[in-house]
Amino acid sequence: MRITVDVDEATLKSIMQLTGEKKKSPAISKAVVEYVNRKKAREFGRLMREGAFDYPVTNEEVEKRDV
Repeated sequence: MRITVDVDEATLKSIMQLTGEKKKSPAISKAVVEYVNRKKAREFGRLMREGAFDYPVTNEEVEKRDV
C-alpha cells in the first residue's frame, strides 16, 4: 500500500542508517515492520508473565529436554 508520511530529514537519515537501506521507502517499511514485531513480542511476553498460556510441562521438564 502506498501512503505519504512526513518524516524530518534527521530521523529519515537515522532510519536508513539503522535499517541498512539505501532508499527511503524500503527503510521506512523495514522500520515499521520492526516496530510492529517488537510491540507484538512485548505483548506476548506480558501475556506469558500473566499466565495467559497453560503449558502441560514444568520448567524442570523443559530444562531436562534441552540437555
